[in-house]
Amino acid sequence: MNLSHQLHLKANPVGRSPVTIGSRIEMFIDDWLIERMCGTRLKLNRPERKEVVLVLDQPWEGPLCTYFTVLQDGSKVRLYYRGYIPPEASDVSDDQRVCYTESEDGIHFVRPELGLCEFQGSSHNNILFEGALAHNFTPFLDRSPWAKADEIYKGVGGTGTADPSQNDGTLYGLTSSDGIRWKQMKVPLNMPSGGFDSQNVVFWDASTGIYRCYNRYFDSGKYRAIQSCSSDNFIDWGEQRPNQYAEDVPMEQFYTNATIPCPGAEHLYLAFPKRFVPARKKIAEHPYGGVSDTCFMTSRDGVHWNRTFMEAWLRPGRDDRNWTERSNMVAYGCIETSPEEFSFYVSEHYRWDDNRLRRLAVRKHGFASVSAGYEPGEMLTRPIVLEGDRLLLNYSTAAAGSIQVEVQDEFGQLIEGLALSDMEALYGDNLAEAVQWRTTADLSAWRGQTVRFRFVLQDADLFAMRIAGAS
Repeated sequence: MNLSHQLHLKANPVGRSPVTIGSRIEMFIDDWLIERMCGTRLKLNRPERKEVVLVLDQPWEGPLCTYFTVLQDGSKVRLYYRGYIPPEASDVSDDQRVCYTESEDGIHFVRPELGLCEFQGSSHNNILFEGALAHNFTPFLDRSPWAKADEIYKGVGGTGTADPSQNDGTLYGLTSSDGIRWKQMKVPLNMPSGGFDSQNVVFWDASTGIYRCYNRYFDSGKYRAIQSCSSDNFIDWGEQRPNQYAEDVPMEQFYTNATIPCPGAEHLYLAFPKRFVPARKKIAEHPYGGVSDTCFMTSRDGVHWNRTFMEAWLRPGRDDRNWTERSNMVAYGCIETSPEEFSFYVSEHYRWDDNRLRRLAVRKHGFASVSAGYEPGEMLTRPIVLEGDRLLLNYSTAAAGSIQVEVQDEFGQLIEGLALSDMEALYGDNLAEAVQWRTTADLSAWRGQTVRFRFVLQDADLFAMRIAGAS
């Protein structure tokens, strides 16, 4: 269906300033690349619950297992989590354990018998180590070019206090040469104050050449909230900076954060905080109150966070045991389980006898989209300094749907040969399809010039775009 005669959105020559995106994947997770929309909207795309990959049914595990981390380490997926903790133990109890499982495909996990720690008289288990830092131990694979060979694996473990809302916890560093045998650094990390009593996330940020740590603190001693700091050596850290949101965004209880650079688009930061609603109780027979879901938010600098989507990314669903307390906590980490799919993992049935971990599937770079229903709509990008020669789209349409694209110059004037009427409408489902106009798909003649892309959509979603061929 040709829609070129129906909509006529033009550029504003005094609109947003030009940007250079090179050959990066730009996901439509916010309005950064969008100048205006008509008949379209930004839509959050929720994950699909897939298989249960792990049931915490071993004697050294149990209903309080939580704070999961998944690492893609070559062909192996490593999974770390808190194991056994006595029901009434404090956060700083030494009677806590970290466990480890691994997988070749991110779906089927096995517990190796490590023989490192005894539990109830036997070392036939997958326990890595014991102690207070097992409470929320969170590892990462250090991709820094300066990482020492025997410290490629690093991690952090926090100890809160009797009243973590005082933000006077302590965070310790740990290192490993193989991801299995860990040693604690002699002194705590030189890091400003925080609660540190939930999952603290650290990663090497290749885009900026620094380590980042996202951790929990208590805003005004009341709200569980997210802050971050950075370091160039993992030992000494700068000031904590609370996540910044738009003025009209309400305060909510964020129990964890699960912050990552997006795989394949590492200039974009994604976070999946578990939103805790302590005042609600859905299942009367459960001894503890509170309900939880998971949100989705994004950032382009790691400090200022966009909450375009205030609604839940992951709801508890129809399973009653997910409507209790601290379930629905997304693990730290993202695995590419196929060329078309990202996998995340979420804990379910916390504090129940079948506490477990489930896989979530997400279309690759498809967290959100510019979306149109059956009535046609359109979107115009802000001006882009063109550095490539082909426009690639990650999109999906209905059988009767379509996407068309035209290219305008910086003043909003149509570039000859690149109009809507110069192309057959795209339809189908593709992660990286090149836009083909009747006479060309090659945009190299406009390299170095400022252009805008005008998209016309019907019953379609545009998830991401990339200008291939940029140097």
